[in-house]
Amino acid sequence: MFPTLKPAGEGLRTRLFQVIFESDTRLAKGFDIALIGLILASVTVVLLDSVPAYGAAYGGLFNVLEWGFTGLFTLELAVRLYCLERPTRYLTSFYGIIDIISILPTWLVLLLPGTQSLVVIRLLRVLRIFRVLRMMQFVGEGRLLVEALRRSSHQILLFLFTVFMLVTIFGSLVYMIEPPEAGFTSIPVSIYWGIVTLTTVGYGDITPTTPLGQFLSMTVMLMGYSIIAIPTGVFSAEVIRSIRADRYSDEACPGCGHDRHDHKAQYCLKCGTWLDENSEDPRETERREAAEQEAAEREEREAQDEREKRQEDGQDGDRDDA
Repeated sequence: MFPTLKPAGEGLRTRLFQVIFESDTRLAKGFDIALIGLILASVTVVLLDSVPAYGAAYGGLFNVLEWGFTGLFTLELAVRLYCLERPTRYLTSFYGIIDIISILPTWLVLLLPGTQSLVVIRLLRVLRIFRVLRMMQFVGEGRLLVEALRRSSHQILLFLFTVFMLVTIFGSLVYMIEPPEAGFTSIPVSIYWGIVTLTTVGYGDITPTTPLGQFLSMTVMLMGYSIIAIPTGVFSAEVIRSIRADRYSDEACPGCGHDRHDHKAQYCLKCGTWLDENSEDPRETERREAAEQEAAEREEREAQDEREKRQEDGQDGDRDDA
């Protein structure tokens, strides 16, 4: 979903890659801010164009602005693909698909002329609202939330399947209990009542009239309060896990085994052991160099003392000869 992208080559493509896909320079930040402004402006045009009064008064202006935004976004996508080493890798990613969806409806309008396709064109125009999802790539936490959703998808799908089984069972029971005059004319309609009741929405268009049906309705509502927080808890746990995985390293300390360190940590939080087993502890290097220097200085002092002693012995021998 979030592939590792590389520039296609040195020179212009590398500079374009640094501006478009990175944000550590002033020019790159300016590009991101300008793109965010264009996305917000294009989404605003789509929203205003859906209002009948604004659409009738400024329809021509909205159309010109829409084509202008589409042209800019198309050029931006082309430049993105031009500076990448593997363009298809970006096109098949989450952000690449969103980029295509954001510009494709406007171009498809040219292929669907005629009054018979007005409904289809209207649906395509609504798809332009997906441009707002492009802003996720400028928010660091967006990747974290999507990753948490991906990790919790199996648990949430299992929960939804369980809820569907429950509303099917209770819908079938209330269908057998309640008369058709109460609105429970089929099991699908009763399942609709079960979903509305379980989620505590309670539209009131279909309500049980018998005491047993009302008791069943209360049971479903209480059950809804009990289980509605489960997907929230699962997603929250995955968000916390993603935050920890993004912040903390899984590598254990070779000294004490502690395994919750910042990615940039160099020493263990508990015992102070050097964490990078592929390189030597700088403290050990300093101690070894200091010991080697001290040994060299000691040897130098001993050699100097030996020379001085020899000189003194030589001078004493000369005095004895005299």
